[in-house]
Amino acid sequence: MARMHSHRKGKSGSKSPPRPFKSKPPSWIMLDSEQVEDLVVTKAKEGHSMSKIGMILRDVYSVPSVKLVTKKSMLQILKEHDLVPKFPEDLVDLMRRAVSLRKHLEEHPKDKHGKRGLQLIEAKIWRLSKYYRKKGILPPDWKYDPKTAATLLR
Repeated sequence: MARMHSHRKGKSGSKSPPRPFKSKPPSWIMLDSEQVEDLVVTKAKEGHSMSKIGMILRDVYSVPSVKLVTKKSMLQILKEHDLVPKFPEDLVDLMRRAVSLRKHLEEHPKDKHGKRGLQLIEAKIWRLSKYYRKKGILPPDWKYDPKTAATLLR
């Protein structure tokens, strides 16, 4: 499959080996499923994103996968406790990049490569928002507006 934003052809998939299939958690995990769920909920209440929570659990508490331990995804745990973020994390990250690049382009209007990068980022935002509207995660009338994106992220 070809790359979307370059002239190269590429292979679909990652070069790294896939994660090994496991159906039960490793024996060296000291936390049970309730403790892991409590940690996910407390870290979400502290304001951490889902990827940050996963890194904290991996690095500090030696939990390689929340789903292996709890048999639920992190999003399912957050839904049970009504802590789901308003916008999906990948969409928010793209919008942050677009806002910072727009700020850069205000100071440097002749940055042609930056303008092209902004076009690519915003194309990704539009595609992703279309997907999330189809799935019902975003409201059907939601649209990305570059002028109001900075206020949405606050």
